[in-house]
Amino acid sequence: MSVEADDLERLAAAEEVDIETQAPDGPAHRTIIWIVVDGVDTFVRSFRGADARWYREEVANPAVAIHVDGRQLPATAIPATDPTSVERVSACFMAKYPPGPTAPDRATQPFA
Repeated sequence: MSVEADDLERLAAAEEVDIETQAPDGPAHRTIIWIVVDGVDTFVRSFRGADARWYREEVANPAVAIHVDGRQLPATAIPATDPTSVERVSACFMAKYPPGPTAPDRATQPFA
């Protein structure tokens, strides 16, 4: 997602944000997720993998919105599944959210 510098700072500093998704034939849905910023790139990952509602909706309709600090940032989800991207994003998530009781193995979970 392409965002302005001040919004990148908000996203990088946020422990959690809301993602708003919508199935092609359903109402909008918001849920709390974790997010990381690496340079000008922003990444999210599903802790529950493909079973998460927001993840399934994002795959079906990649037009999403990220809500942070009272701002709504429209975005288009783009899967990043190549090994270099997976390693890069895993490192970012591990740095921001060290392993613990709430996220012991998130580095192996799918993301978009």
